[in-house]
Amino acid sequence: MTTEKIQLFCSDLDGTLLGNPEAARRFKDAWEALARRQRPLLCYNSGRLVQDVIDLLATGCLFWPDYIIGGVGTQIYDGRQKRSFSEYNRVFSKGWDLRRIEQILSSFPGVTRQPPQFLHPYKSSWYLHQAPPEVIENLKRQLADAGLEVTVVYSSMRDLDVLPAKTNKGSALQWLCDKINVPLVNVLVAGDTGNDSSMFLLPGVKGIVVENAQPELYEAVVKLPTFSASQVMADGVLEGLKYFGVIPAAPSLESSTLRGHEMDPTLRMLFTEAALGTLTSEERQLICAGYDQALIALRKNITPLGFSACSLDDNEVTGTDVNYRSVWARDGAITLVCTIELEDADVRAAQKQTLKTLFDRISANGQVPANVRIDTREPDYSGVGGICSIDSGLWAIIAFYYYVSKTQDFDFLAEYSDRLQRVMNWLSALDSNNDGLLEVPEAGDWTDLFGRSYHVLYDEVLWYRANVSFGRLLEFQKTFDRAAEYLRWSQLIRGKILNAFWPSTKTREAPVQVTFAEQQFSLGDSSYLLAEITPFSFSWRCDVLGNILAFLNNVLDVDRARVAFKFMWGVGVNDPWPVANLYPTVQAGDPDWRAYYTVNLLNLPGHYHNGGVWPFIGGMWVRFIHRLGLYEAACRELLRLAQLNRLGKNQEWEFNEWVHGRTGKPMGKCYQAWSAASYIRACQELQISPENLTHD
Repeated sequence: MTTEKIQLFCSDLDGTLLGNPEAARRFKDAWEALARRQRPLLCYNSGRLVQDVIDLLATGCLFWPDYIIGGVGTQIYDGRQKRSFSEYNRVFSKGWDLRRIEQILSSFPGVTRQPPQFLHPYKSSWYLHQAPPEVIENLKRQLADAGLEVTVVYSSMRDLDVLPAKTNKGSALQWLCDKINVPLVNVLVAGDTGNDSSMFLLPGVKGIVVENAQPELYEAVVKLPTFSASQVMADGVLEGLKYFGVIPAAPSLESSTLRGHEMDPTLRMLFTEAALGTLTSEERQLICAGYDQALIALRKNITPLGFSACSLDDNEVTGTDVNYRSVWARDGAITLVCTIELEDADVRAAQKQTLKTLFDRISANGQVPANVRIDTREPDYSGVGGICSIDSGLWAIIAFYYYVSKTQDFDFLAEYSDRLQRVMNWLSALDSNNDGLLEVPEAGDWTDLFGRSYHVLYDEVLWYRANVSFGRLLEFQKTFDRAAEYLRWSQLIRGKILNAFWPSTKTREAPVQVTFAEQQFSLGDSSYLLAEITPFSFSWRCDVLGNILAFLNNVLDVDRARVAFKFMWGVGVNDPWPVANLYPTVQAGDPDWRAYYTVNLLNLPGHYHNGGVWPFIGGMWVRFIHRLGLYEAACRELLRLAQLNRLGKNQEWEFNEWVHGRTGKPMGKCYQAWSAASYIRACQELQISPENLTHD
């Protein structure tokens, strides 16, 4: 909380206030609700040109601002007087040689010009995909050697802007504040990418970093006391505005719901009437009943060692089923992450104990055990067939970050800091060719009886998030230089994932080495991230969980996530229930088929990892839809998830491990911890729980 009164709020647009149309509406409603005399000045600071911003505002999606900074700091517009500050351009026009700049840029390897609507006389804008820092430094040298004094801004591993010297979003904001006599200590800014960092770096300003921010922004502000929101886009902005005392509270989700006719027409066509519409009181009560039952199921999994995979008292175990009498790294971590907002003392204690159980038993070289037996307290570092569990360490790092970020238990972090580093070292060694992506052995992750290997989408997404999480943990310890290194590396990982797993027939301008697999899948364009890529083959299958995690963990931007959603909804991954883990299933005779899929009939088509319906993924699916700004559709899917969790094999509300993908019948163990936890998290994010129902 700040003691200085906020006189001006300056926010980026795309990815910050824009991206989720319902959240943008909540921001607009919250700002309109402020008394005019108490409302700070409002400024939008965007890479878009001013006219583009004005055209956007004409749709009514956001509150009309007092000022607009456009073109990455090269334009300033007075929203009250409806005119540009013409004198601002004189600040940087001297020595600006656009023709010479564009000569150099047009011959620079890998660049393509941005569309005309992003260009103007004081802004040269290009696309340059996944450029490492040394490439940007080389470009800066070429421009300097030509006698050009310019500012080069590279963000999102794609957007390249060349601007007049000392010109950026921050310098424009500084000029505006000087012009209108607003001290920087009374300014609050918000953003999500590297080109926003210059605003945060102005001396004295307060800052809101939304949860979906790219690591490049975290890296730039690593030493600054910014507010890191736990929510994404405009909801994260509202969270920050409340923290800084600008607004009393954010509007409710229901009050800002987009009705069918207000949706993007390409999305509206996907939904039947049954998939939309406000929930009835009876339907909300069912969801809330499920929430109470999920808490019961969760507590059945609290043991002296932390969260068990499933209830020890309600499941018979024989043979290899004894594995279920364990604290599993991935299950426990997912359960921790999904219950992090619960303030119950017993749940919080189980979260911490789960981490202690796992990190107290890492191997000498830093491997997190796949599970720890509750009865014997012995660790097991492998899965079926003695294959190592890659994602155990990934999830453990992510969960540790969530726990420390929420509890601020920095003594606990200090106690385990050396072990956390050992785990990251072990994981890093799995990048055997130092290309940024992990090389995963077959059946080496949660799909431990399924034949994916080498570069596996699910693992690479978690690898990205683990690097971001570890960088933030180092930041908490004030080890800023090492934190910046991990955040910088995570940005490279994200670029690698998007480049490799989302194939396109578009010609690549950059001179990159082309593998056999890239040559093959360049024959088509994807509508989602592919499941697997090796040097010699690839899989066009859609890993539903991998794509959901990619959006929830900020690998996919909202535009690509919308494309992936349309594909997954269109092919029915949520039929008969939300949601199958894979589309399409692998059939016998398919090149991806393995003979061991018939072991215990576990991975036949529609079974288990081969297109089975997983309630824990269903909870993430609901959150995925909500993040897109489709609240009513998300509520309807949450209702269907509640109905699924209620089914049970022996009694209602068993929160079973998985459900048959064709028959919709519950399978696997009952009272599964992550099934219950994921449902709880989905209810919380949609603000449908007994507490909310009572309040209503």
